[in-house]
Amino acid sequence: MKQLTRLLMSVLILGITACSKQLPADIANSEQSSAAITIGAAQLQQYLPLLVNKRLGLLVNATAEVAGQHLVDVLLQNQVNIDTIFAPEHGFRGDYDAGAYVKNSVDSKTGLKIVSLYGANKQPTTEQLANIDVLIFDIQDVGVRYYTYISSLHYLMQAAAAADIPLIVLDRPNPNGAFIDGPVLELAFQSFVGMHPIPLLHGMTVGELALMIKGEAWIDQADSLQLTVIPVAHYRRDMAYSLPVKPSPNLPNDQAIALYPSLGFFEATPLSVGRGTAFPFQVIGYDKFALADFSFTPVSTPGAALTPPLMDKPLHGQDLRQVSSHGLDLRYLLDWHQLFKQHNELFFTSENFMDKLAGTNKLRQQIEQGLTEPEIRQSWQADLQHFRQQRRSYLLYPE
Repeated sequence: MKQLTRLLMSVLILGITACSKQLPADIANSEQSSAAITIGAAQLQQYLPLLVNKRLGLLVNATAEVAGQHLVDVLLQNQVNIDTIFAPEHGFRGDYDAGAYVKNSVDSKTGLKIVSLYGANKQPTTEQLANIDVLIFDIQDVGVRYYTYISSLHYLMQAAAAADIPLIVLDRPNPNGAFIDGPVLELAFQSFVGMHPIPLLHGMTVGELALMIKGEAWIDQADSLQLTVIPVAHYRRDMAYSLPVKPSPNLPNDQAIALYPSLGFFEATPLSVGRGTAFPFQVIGYDKFALADFSFTPVSTPGAALTPPLMDKPLHGQDLRQVSSHGLDLRYLLDWHQLFKQHNELFFTSENFMDKLAGTNKLRQQIEQGLTEPEIRQSWQADLQHFRQQRRSYLLYPE
């Protein structure tokens, strides 16, 4: 099976020959960054032939943008027959709060039906796929295991395999692609915030992950899935990549995305990481005691309307908007845990959620036992080395 996957990848890589001169001028000029990369969605000549006379289903959100236009609009302009839009967490337009139930609806602009995969079901049903010939996934991910778009990809792949529907993944860069770090998920802690035995920071794009999910048979009927990945042209995973569209309401900029691997764990604590402010995932604060003297007050705002932690209370803590952040930094968790311990206050108020975020109960236990950051990191190394070897067959871009 793995030999077949390697062959498939070779075919994909050899088949992707697009360069900017092959693209319409407006798309080429917009998508060519200083690094000269071209996202998968911008390589229309590579996948439009696969959509001729086909009824299409798309799992997309606001990040599925091509030269300032939504992919849906681009496809409609090219006479593609779109049957259904599937919506992940945060919705098709990216305006639902984190964790908010996303409803089925109709897109006001195009009149297309929108089927939620973050509501009554997370996997498309047989009925929802009945009129679909081809599926497309195009969502900008941030490279962190507990960010749920890759969980939605998992379920779309599984549904496509079961229904014998080809799936095309339009790849995009990983803004945290230079890092492989954190504990590898143990399957006993599998949940929608962690589906696969990969590190917290896996250093892969969604296209590479899709190949790995298929190749490692992490979905049912993996061998039967007809998977095509349109890679990013001229891309290396160590390239800096600033997202043109914020991937969700509370990751509004590059700094928040860089800090997200480190601050996401605070969702299992009583602290605020700035939801309900203009700088979510760029601050840490509490109302009773603090590590620093920066002050802010969370309020109910679009994207944080579901009662952000410590809403309407003046909080004090750390302003991280200007810090240099690279990958996973455990100092924030360790320092705040130590402060809570000194005040005899419970830090992990949701142990179960913390363990799901970490993909293991060991990280929480290590912090509670007082292990140092080097000691904790050392405990990950064997698993990380195994993962590095395991993923090699699925990589599309230079290390």
